[in-house]
Parts: sequence; C-alpha cells; structure tokens
Amino acid sequence: MIPPAHVAPVALPRRHYVCYRAPGPAAIDGRLDSRFWSGAPWTEAFVDIRGDAGGVPRHQTRAKLLWDDACLYIGAELEEPHVWATLTEHDSIVYRDNDFELFLSPTGDNHAYYELEINALGTVFDLFLPRPYRDGGAADHDFNFLGLRKAVRIEGTLNDPRDTDAGWAIELAIPWSAFDRHTRTPAPGPPREADVWRLNFSRVQWDLDVVSGGYRKIPDRAEHNWVWSPQGVIDMHRPERWGYLQFSSLVAGSGVTMPRPDPSEAARDALHEIYYAQKAFRHARGGAAAWAARIDELADFLVLTGRGPLLPAPATLVRTEQGWFARQRILTPRGEQEWEIREDSLIRRVR
Repeated sequence: MIPPAHVAPVALPRRHYVCYRAPGPAAIDGRLDSRFWSGAPWTEAFVDIRGDAGGVPRHQTRAKLLWDDACLYIGAELEEPHVWATLTEHDSIVYRDNDFELFLSPTGDNHAYYELEINALGTVFDLFLPRPYRDGGAADHDFNFLGLRKAVRIEGTLNDPRDTDAGWAIELAIPWSAFDRHTRTPAPGPPREADVWRLNFSRVQWDLDVVSGGYRKIPDRAEHNWVWSPQGVIDMHRPERWGYLQFSSLVAGSGVTMPRPDPSEAARDALHEIYYAQKAFRHARGGAAAWAARIDELADFLVLTGRGPLLPAPATLVRTEQGWFARQRILTPRGEQEWEIREDSLIRRVR
C-alpha cells in the first residue's frame, strides 16, 4: 500500500549508472548477449523498494543502458521460473501483470517525467506525469513514446506451469524525439557528455498459484516491488529518491568514465526534508490551507508530535499566496549555488 503523501521516505543511498555510447546499430531482438551490449555494464541487482527492510528479492533482476544520437537503449534481464502475462492491449494497466518499469526525469526537478511499463507479452503502458500524484499530478495516458522499438525474449514457455523457465529479457530503443513533454524545444535531441538525468527501474512481481493448468494470482496478497535504486517507501512516484543516469561520450568497452557526485545532493535533501515537514504540518491540521511560515515553527511542530527534529542546514522559508517556498545556499567546487523547493515539490537551482 502506498503511504500517504506526508510520510517521508527513508533516506537511502542513491545508485549511479554511467551510460556509454552504443558501438553500432542495435537489432532490438531481445538478445542481451549480442556484441551490441557486450561493453555495457550491468546495473547492480535490484533490491526491495524499501531497501534492506524489505528483504532480498527471490529472483534476480538487472539492467544495462546505452545511447547514441538517435536513441536511448535499455536492456533488462529478469530471472523467473514461471513467466506469466495476460494483458495484450496497449496502455492496459500493465503492472497488474508481472512487469518491468522505467522511470526517467531529464530535468531532475521532480516534475515532467516519463514512465514505461512492459510485460512478457511485450504490451506497453507509457505515460507522462507533469508532477507527482502526491502533488496533484494527473497522468497523461495519451502520451506515447513515438518510434519506440521493443522486443521480449523468453527463456522458457509463457503461461505454462508444467515446466520451469529461466526468465525473460527486454530490449527497448526510445528515440530522443519521444522525450518531448519536459521541454519547450520543438525537437529534443540527445544528451551531452556528462549530462545527468534521474532514473529508476522497478519490477512488479505477483505471487501465483496453479489453478486448472494455468496461473492465478494468490488472492489478497500484495505485489512485490523490486527496484534498482531503493526508494525507502512503497511508492515509485517519489522522483527525488531515484538514482542518477550519467551520460558518457566514450563508446562502451573503450574506457571508463567515473561517476560524478551531485554537489547539490545534500542541499536538495535538506529542502525535501522541509517539504515533507510542511506536508505533515498541513495534514495534522486536517488539510487546512495554512502552512508553517518559519523554519523554527516547523521544527517545533515535529518535536511536539514526536516526528523528530528537523535537521536541514540553515534555510529560508517564505509563505506565498499559492503556498510557500524554501531556499538553501551551498558552496560547491564551482562556487556558491542557491536551490529552491515549492509546495508542489518543484525543486530547482535559482542561482
């Protein structure tokens, strides 16, 4: 069950993936043992969405990525002894089957991000979020990744419980032109060297019984959520918890690009702490329009309600007609920066 929006996720370390250039054209046939993928590193094995608190997933999942001037390429490998899927219509609610999911934010500002889900039949559910559901975002289900190429390869037999399968693999090619909702640029292009997007992968896995020679979900049992970078809460729509996708101009296998730490991460986390404290403050007042107007007012509220101290570095908090914003200054190797978060979780650098 997704926790209420005012419940802050557990702060767990975010994972980082360096995405190298593709060595040539991709066949998109679901074969991840091809020469095309040979130089691309695998991600770490997926973990429970809550991190260590959720235990170790019983089946391994991992992914790899490449890019070129035309597309972003994603390959995923899912161990699965019983490959099962039922949904065949585009934009079906694919996570009602076992599925693989991609979440991408080119801006990293919590708003304007993309989601794609795919099952073992190759059925795709793709959508765009102008902002997270917690902030009143309404998913755009009319959005499609135009020009998407996809392939699923099953090592075993689909929907047949009489044998044990090895699993299934997914291969995707998403044209850069399909990422057209987060920018006013008419024709979005490929990233540049060292550009960083925010990324997470999720695998939804249901517990199944065999009934009348086929698979059936076990009633009243929640799904498992296994992810690349742990969210710290059962909710993929907390974009601030996603991992980092760093683009390298090196061709995969020709060299190594080191991950580049985010110098603003601590400041952004501090601002999100204020954001969730404000959510809790308002929720405790029955959803009243009032927000806290000062940092010390928020801190006192959290202590009095047993939620613990508010621990962000010194920040400013300003009430506005629409809600509020908070700002945080930091010193980075490239100079001073100032970051801002609003009541709708939009976070951005303002100086």
